[in-house]
Parts: sequence; structure tokens; C-alpha cells
Amino acid sequence: MPNDNLIRFSVTVPEDLLNEFESEYFSENRENRSEAIRNLMRCYISNERWKTGNKKIFATVTIVYDHHIPELTGKLTEAQHDCGKIILCSTHVHINHETCLECIITKGFSREIQKFIAALKSIRGIKSLNVNVSSEI
Repeated sequence: MPNDNLIRFSVTVPEDLLNEFESEYFSENRENRSEAIRNLMRCYISNERWKTGNKKIFATVTIVYDHHIPELTGKLTEAQHDCGKIILCSTHVHINHETCLECIITKGFSREIQKFIAALKSIRGIKSLNVNVSSEI
């Protein structure tokens, strides 16, 4: 852990909420309630940074598209070049003969990443677009 100065605090929640949370959380072989709370806090902070745009974040943008659509791949490349300062890397996978999946890892202020996403959404032929946000916490 980057900061060894741990603070112990108490949280009061309804019993049924805690039981349901622990049932879900610990079903995946997790063992530490404190780590669960830390993960939830990190997720909350990342989502707030996504909404406010005041700090740099990471976002993974995953798109699925039909590569047979005329000019689609050129438009995807152009959108990535136009926003090159926020793109760290991308990975391209062939799902089948017609469909490709591309995962684009970005780092920047959320308004920059959202501008890139808007550009992608305007491209005809994209079947789905999903964003996963995290930050350096």
C-alpha cells in the first residue's frame, strides 16, 4: 500500500445491507472488509473525477464495430489521431469475419476523453461503445 498511515474508523449500516454486501463481495473469494471499503472509495473518487473533470483519470474505451462499413476504420484512426495526446495505446481483435473489437486506453481530463468518445459515437458502424473509468488512487 502506498501510504502506511492507516486510519481506523467506524461505519454504521443496516444489518440487511451489510449482509447483502458481504454475500456479494465475499462470493468471489475475497477476505478483507477493509479492502472492500477502500475499493468502493476508489471507485467513487474515480466516478466523481469523471463527472467533474478536474483531475486526470484513466478510461478504457471498448468499441465493437463492423469493419465492412465503408470508411469506418479510417474514421476510427482519424479520431484517435485527433485525440492522440490522451491515447496511451489501443488493441484490435478480430471477433469474426465482419466484427472487430478495439480497446483504447486513455489518460487525461474527463472532458478530453468525453470529447473523444463523442467523436467515436458519431461514426456509423460502431455497434457498441463502453467506458470503464479509474484513477491513480
